[in-house]
Amino acid sequence: MTAYANFPGSRPRRLRTTPAMRRMVAETRLDPANLILPAFVREGIDAPVAISAMPGVHQHTLDTLRKAAVEAVEAGVSGIMLFGVPEDGKKDARGTAGTDPDGILQVALRAVREEVGDDLVIMSDLCLDEYTDHGHCGVLTADGRVDNDATLERYAEMAQVQADAGAHVVGPSGMMDGQVGVIRDALDQTGHEDVSVLAYTAKYSSAFYGPFREAVGSSLTGDRKTYQQDPANARESLRELALDLAEGADMVMVKPAGPYLDILAKVAESVDVPVAAYQISGEYAMIEAAAEKGWIDRDKAILESLTGIRRAGAQMILTYWATEAAQWLGRGRG
Repeated sequence: MTAYANFPGSRPRRLRTTPAMRRMVAETRLDPANLILPAFVREGIDAPVAISAMPGVHQHTLDTLRKAAVEAVEAGVSGIMLFGVPEDGKKDARGTAGTDPDGILQVALRAVREEVGDDLVIMSDLCLDEYTDHGHCGVLTADGRVDNDATLERYAEMAQVQADAGAHVVGPSGMMDGQVGVIRDALDQTGHEDVSVLAYTAKYSSAFYGPFREAVGSSLTGDRKTYQQDPANARESLRELALDLAEGADMVMVKPAGPYLDILAKVAESVDVPVAAYQISGEYAMIEAAAEKGWIDRDKAILESLTGIRRAGAQMILTYWATEAAQWLGRGRG
């Protein structure tokens, strides 16, 4: 046999021989503490409502949301990100239900905080899209454009009411210029210096959001390409990153996760703050659909997808499988 390079002395396969060996030399560890559960709570329902495009995910009542939060704590999940779904009749052009202290998201924040206290990091989606009758993430000008600076005023109000309701972390997801700085100032000026800001730093205008729009009962007309990032661009995300850090972001996020692992890796290599990634509804739906067809092994695909996101640099992963995957990991299936 002809010898090539260091073969046969160098055989990488020696480190793959048994499950114990592979576990010992694994470079990436996935732990329940890496996971955050996104959860939807809907106003005016008395039983959970299934989301057809996301098998296994529901719009919660307050009672079932409380239960989901407890299950997440028991599984070792670190956080829960709450999204409110108001009654259609409460939507308006300014998204006033989003800043109503008795709006569905604020009620849900208080309920979860009462249920689990500080045992779970309680996060709130800070955006207007669930509450506007046009479905955009901000208020509109007379000619139908999203008014960045007027929207920032609304975000400052949202930050205060969400923090008052018990959020440990607010997650501004609207991709308005200057949002992190305005929200940080609003929190600090209202006695909420300890509330963290998870910046949606690189949020791309993605086709993979489709199922989410059913989940939040979106009223969107048109698209969000003028404020969410262009999927063709990478350097732009690093510019957004620098701005968010300068404005006081405590943590940063890349969204979606799977199609943007290159962006995630660039961000993770560039910062000294915690990095999150959001495995979004379309990513979830594709794996569930393929598994339902018998084309892939569902559980293995879930863990592989999460491991890939973790390997790319995410310390925190928002995933609809958070509690289920944490339970597997707690039983040693990771």
